[in-house]
Amino acid sequence: MQTVIVSPEYKVFIPKVIREKLEIKPGQKIQAILYKNRIEMIPIQPVKKMRGFLKGTDTNIDKID
Repeated sequence: MQTVIVSPEYKVFIPKVIREKLEIKPGQKIQAILYKNRIEMIPIQPVKKMRGFLKGTDTNIDKID
């Protein structure tokens, strides 16, 4: 677990280990979500990076009579 400090301008520093693991780049947008009394930060990925993430997913739909 990493600890961060909130600056007087309400900015936080994302630790290097986390930035590298999530491949966060300067200027990248991140969603901040309030969830059950905590803050969750989710990096927004470019659409091009999402290409193929469903590869291999079974798209067959069983017909219901």
